[in-house]
Amino acid sequence: MTRKSIHRIHVEFGDCDPAQIAFYPNFFRWFDAASRHYFENCGVAPWREYEKTHGIIGTPVVETGARYHRPTSYGDDLEVHTWIEEWREKGFVMKHELRRDGQLLAEGRDVRVFATRHPADPARIRAVPVPQEIRALCDSDPG
Repeated sequence: MTRKSIHRIHVEFGDCDPAQIAFYPNFFRWFDAASRHYFENCGVAPWREYEKTHGIIGTPVVETGARYHRPTSYGDDLEVHTWIEEWREKGFVMKHELRRDGQLLAEGRDVRVFATRHPADPARIRAVPVPQEIRALCDSDPG
C-alpha cells in the first residue's frame, strides 16, 4: 500500500459553468495537481530537479477517467485524496477521491508512466521502468 496524500482546493467562480457547477475539465486539472503534490509529499524532488539528477522529466498521463457523484460550486473547499493503487513495469495507476467535508464528490483514475527525453530526439519522450528510488519513497511509512 502506498502513502496517501491530501491536496486542498478552493473552488473559484471562474472554475464553474453558467449553472455555477464546477466545470468537469477542472476536476482533471485538480487531479493532475494532486498527483504532483503526492510525489512532493513522498519526498520526490520537483521534476525539473529530478531530470538533472536522474533524467526523469515527469509522469505523463496515458489513460484517464472520472466518475462524478455530486456537484461542487464556487466557494467550496475541497480535498483531493490521492494514492498509487497499482505499480506497473513503466508506470502506475493513480487514484483520486475528491471530497467536501468528507463526502465523496468524484473519483478519478490516471494511468501514468515515468518519462525521459528520447536519446535520438530530445523533443520526444519515452517511457522508462519505474525508478525504484521513487517507488521506495511512495511505499514507505510516513510515520
